[in-house]
Formats: sequence, structure tokens, C-alpha cells
Amino acid sequence: MAGLEFFQFPVLSDNYCVLIHSPETGETAAVDAADATTILAAAKEKGWKLTHLLITHHHWDHTDGLAEIKQQTGCTVIGPKYPGKGKDGPVEGVDTTVGDGDTFTFASSTVEVLHTPGHTLDMVNYHFPEEKAVFTGDTLFVLGCGRVFEGDGKMMWESLEKLAALPPETSLYCGHEYTLSNARFAITVDPSNEALKLKLAEIGAKRERGEPTVPGRIGEELETNPFLRPADPAIRKHLGMETAKNWEVFTEIRKRKDNA
Repeated sequence: MAGLEFFQFPVLSDNYCVLIHSPETGETAAVDAADATTILAAAKEKGWKLTHLLITHHHWDHTDGLAEIKQQTGCTVIGPKYPGKGKDGPVEGVDTTVGDGDTFTFASSTVEVLHTPGHTLDMVNYHFPEEKAVFTGDTLFVLGCGRVFEGDGKMMWESLEKLAALPPETSLYCGHEYTLSNARFAITVDPSNEALKLKLAEIGAKRERGEPTVPGRIGEELETNPFLRPADPAIRKHLGMETAKNWEVFTEIRKRKDNA
């Protein structure tokens, strides 16, 4: 059986959308719905008909095109069963709601759902174990993580631990092209990390050429992303937090990034 095909393209100013296509069945899913016009045009360019829409969380830059895409294609919308903070209930227009530990089948491939609250309370991520790929929305970025808007540092760290436990060869598809700014910050809290120094140079060269830095890989993130490395002795020493808990170190790193 042929595997799934992934087609990533930019949306809005710095978002990414990915189309996931099965040559066997013809099914095609889009991950998040930032802009209907761009996403529908990408599907048309590929000659694929959208059958599914996978929503990670309620923020407008991931849902704004949902209603139009559904109206134009009749696709099935899968999204989080959890409400966001305040008045943000479950995303409108979702046909099937999913939560932590749930699985569903897309084009004969198993999809595992991870609830990763912190950036938002409703955030879910979609792991395709057979394809060795995970779609993390705004939870984990290449060399970064999302701002903690609706949860707290401990919650966000526990969410990141779920992603860190995925196989190291897993491709990381995230919702934004933030990698260069993430790398420039990362080196300030992990200045002796040789792998990170090499990564920073590589990312800078890619962006100069106008190339995407996404997807990343979980194994590389474990070596270079400070938000996944609060247990690292060098980072703890640099921050003066040798005896702190991992989530406390993470929270300090996130606070420094917010203020950078």
C-alpha cells in the first residue's frame, strides 16, 4: 500500500497548512484552516479533493476558513472536544470531536490524538505513527513552543513531555515559521550547545534562501530545543536553577522568551 503524501505550504503571514493525501483512496485532509482561499487553491493545484479537516485549536488563525472550506467541499471536520478559555467553547462546525488517547482512521492510517493544553486549553495534536509524523499546532515549534495563553507552565511542560516521548524519527509539523527567532533565543539560554550552534547556522542559511525550516524532527528537538531540555545540567547552571523542578525551569525559559 502506498503511503500518505504530505504537501506543506504557507498561509497568512507565517502560518503553515499541510495537506495529507492518500493515493490509494483519494482522501485528503488539511491540518487547520487559516484561510479558505489559499487552502482550496492548494488542493486544486495538487488535483486533490478535500475530504477531511483536522483542527488543532480554536485560535482564529487556525479556524478562520473552516466554515467556507466545509461549505465548498462537504469535508468531515475533526477537532478538539475541549473548550478553550472563557467564552471559547468547542470549535464551531466540528463533526467529530476527539480527545486525549483517542484514535481514528484516516485513509487506512491510524491517527493518535494527544491533548496538549497550555497554549490553549482545547489544543489537540495529531500523531500518524505509521507515517512517523506529528502535527503539533501551536504546542511545539521547531526550536520553540507556543506562548502559554490559557494554561500555566506546569500544564504546558506536561504537554510537551507527551511530544518528547514520541519516537525520535518523528517528523514535526508545526503551525508557524518561527524557527529563526526561536533559534536566536535558544542560544541565549543554552550557549554551550554545539548542536544548537550548528542548527542556528543551518536555519539562518535556509531562511536566507527562502526555504521552510519545517518540518523538524523530534530527535533533533531533544538535542537543541531548550523548551524540551529543562533537565539539562548546562541550561540549569546557566539559569541558576540547578535544584529546580523541570516544569519550573521550563517556566523560566518561557518567561524569558516572552520578554525577549
